[in-house]
Amino acid sequence: MNRIRSLLAVTLVASLPIVTPARAQEAEDHSTLTLGLGVAAVPSYEGSDDYRIMPVPQVRGKVHDFAFWTRGPALFVDLVPNRSDDGLDIQVGPTVGARFDRTSRKRVKDDAVAALGKLDTAIDVGGFVGIGKTGVITSAYDNLSARVSITKDVAGAHESVIVTPSIEYFTPLSVRSFVGLGLSADYVGKKYGRYYFDITPEQSAASGLPAYDRAGDDSGFRKINLALTGGYSLSGDIRRGWTLFALGAYARMLGDYADSPIVSIAGSKNQWVGAVGVGYTF
Repeated sequence: MNRIRSLLAVTLVASLPIVTPARAQEAEDHSTLTLGLGVAAVPSYEGSDDYRIMPVPQVRGKVHDFAFWTRGPALFVDLVPNRSDDGLDIQVGPTVGARFDRTSRKRVKDDAVAALGKLDTAIDVGGFVGIGKTGVITSAYDNLSARVSITKDVAGAHESVIVTPSIEYFTPLSVRSFVGLGLSADYVGKKYGRYYFDITPEQSAASGLPAYDRAGDDSGFRKINLALTGGYSLSGDIRRGWTLFALGAYARMLGDYADSPIVSIAGSKNQWVGAVGVGYTF
């Protein structure tokens, strides 16, 4: 289903899955492929107030109605084929992704945070469940969906569980354009806060930031994300050919994670993302 999700870069850091409302406008192809490439301005680490520019590749498609898509460095595969005639889409499948936060000191612009040391790459493996419905509010072609993903690091980095509930609404403005809004949150286990947000006395001495050990005291929501997306077809139809897209996203760090000196002193609770790019649907 939903070919234009692969064109949107919200899944970089805002962690919002993207859908397109255009699928009901024509008979579905059972196999499709969309390739996208964009440029995004993102925080240099989670909680940073410095930004860097990075490329945004994206792939999405389906083979005999079994969908797959990337969201940043993560891959999702929907094992339930989308063959419903009533616009209902049940989503169940595995996901695997990599987390590169602070794995390179060169990408961390704040000297104090860089002095905390380099972290290991996390490999988050798990699954997702969701449900979507086409033709809900504004027209027969809009789409409202909800999804929950659950992953765990298996590479020995943060070694924690991450739960991400999300809800999205997308609607076409015409056959050439669409807009969408998405809301999600990230719930993490104790080890995640301990790994990314706590500061040991040794790290405090090296960085000049005060020691901090509260982020790993308990599980909790680390941030909430809001994203607005839009697209415009250069080919005259958002279901085929070239499409331009743009994205603006805002995330708010929460609780003990926001109170960590990594965020409250060296960074900011307010996290912004902007992206523009182009995609092609075959």
